[in-house]
Amino acid sequence: MEGFVRALLIVGFLFPLLVQGRVRHYKFNVVTKKANRLCSSKPIVTVNGQFPGPTLYAREGDTVLVKVVNHVNYNVSIHWHGVRQLRTGWADGPAYITQCPIQPGQNYVYNFTITGQRGTLLWHAHILWLRATVHGAIVILPKRGVPYPFPKPHMEQVVILGEWWKSDTEAVINQALKSGLAPNVSDAHTINGHPGRLHGCQTQGGFQMSVEKGKSYMLRIINAALNEELFFKIAGHKLTVVEVDAVYVKPFQTDTIVIAPGQTTNVILTANRKSSKYTMIASPFMDSPVAVDNKTATATIHYTRALSSSAILTTPPPQNATAVANKFIDSLRSLNSKRFPAKVPLKINHSLYFTVGLGINPCPTCKAGNGSRVVAGLNNVTFVMPTTALLQAHYFKNKGVFTTDFPGKPPIDFNYTGPPPTNLATSNGTKLYRLKYNSTVELVLQDTSIIAAENHPIHLHGFNFFAVGKGIGNYNPKVDAKKFNLVDPVERNTIGVPSGGWVAIRFQADNPGVWFLHCHLEVHTTWGLKMAFLVENGNGPNESLITPPKDLPKC
Repeated sequence: MEGFVRALLIVGFLFPLLVQGRVRHYKFNVVTKKANRLCSSKPIVTVNGQFPGPTLYAREGDTVLVKVVNHVNYNVSIHWHGVRQLRTGWADGPAYITQCPIQPGQNYVYNFTITGQRGTLLWHAHILWLRATVHGAIVILPKRGVPYPFPKPHMEQVVILGEWWKSDTEAVINQALKSGLAPNVSDAHTINGHPGRLHGCQTQGGFQMSVEKGKSYMLRIINAALNEELFFKIAGHKLTVVEVDAVYVKPFQTDTIVIAPGQTTNVILTANRKSSKYTMIASPFMDSPVAVDNKTATATIHYTRALSSSAILTTPPPQNATAVANKFIDSLRSLNSKRFPAKVPLKINHSLYFTVGLGINPCPTCKAGNGSRVVAGLNNVTFVMPTTALLQAHYFKNKGVFTTDFPGKPPIDFNYTGPPPTNLATSNGTKLYRLKYNSTVELVLQDTSIIAAENHPIHLHGFNFFAVGKGIGNYNPKVDAKKFNLVDPVERNTIGVPSGGWVAIRFQADNPGVWFLHCHLEVHTTWGLKMAFLVENGNGPNESLITPPKDLPKC
């Protein structure tokens, strides 16, 4: 009897630990390293000397502690893109939004628990343009004993898509800001850090992945590019899409995926072709008259025992292949199963309408821009970054850092996707939109044609949302709202606002704190296409922001 009681006590002690998951420790040393690409070399900022950076592995329910030590001359912060950060906004990472940056020679421990999430996400620098090389994968495995809702693949492979500049990326954006014009586009796209062999540098091969005939492989695809949406495909093979942004979807087959900066897509690749080498490619998607890097990155799928020395090639879609992109996007549906339901908010407390686009403001020192500079904004507000973190200002009730008068609709009505108005100027401000805890939000994001209609991948920190509708032209609430999918819309953290169109999302504000909303094209974020939601505390400690950690960086 005594032994039985002792066993019960042991089980009672261990069960909460098993439920809560384990604690995982990582150390990220931010260091400079020399890198060679495109037959030239330059120093780049990296984590632990790796490009792309190390993969962070965890299971649903685990607590993750990452000590970031800054050994470079830039201020640094790291964002865990897509991690919900329930009540732990101090660990979200965007500089001057939830924390002051980690200054040279300083360190900070990001401490967060992964709650109710499993799948592929990414981490990246969230200050300046450092995320060009400071990025990596987050792989969240299901809890032990919980299977995937699809046949388990034989192996898994992280595939990170990116961009490469021969020049220093900080110099690229600084020169653009000085001129008032757009920055130079990248010199190449990359797959797992390599442009591939099609760029004329025969000494530098691309990424290679070995597969065995008859086996299946899950590719965890991440777009870590700064400024470009990308098509991805593999010669001769269909891909079965099973997840986006760490949320399971109804599986479907495609030969081409489209993926915006900040988005992730898990696909199953079945090695069911003749034994050979097959080309994997990443190429740009841009259906507006905007300059992009038109290079195609290449990698190789290599069947074991394949005798062929040359790879079977594939052709990228046309750069402006809107139909290809739409076919993929429109195929995405939440799994909406009993275990993984789509909890779409049906009753809405806040109906918001944000225009998304560019503008032109005076800049007397911008000679190349003839005394003007290109800017960007939401609802005609170009966001001004504060000099102290918004979350700290909110928590400590510091006055004068921000206001909570961000407009819930455009200040001026006009034909958003038609001929632009004569006045292209925006207003400036550090404006937030206040939400009560657990309130529900419907947000329509409307592209504008000012300067150029363009696809904007919008990322919301701290939440997932449901993409309930999209369309071309101006949103019409009386007509378009009737067509919303409120049953199984795809659930994401980053969504593309279609060029010359709109997208509608819904979410529940169940996470107290200050949460950034911004375009994930870094050039547009730099120009001011960003704002933040201030979500109030609810009732009691379980619905309130935790106290700030003692090592929180100071501005």
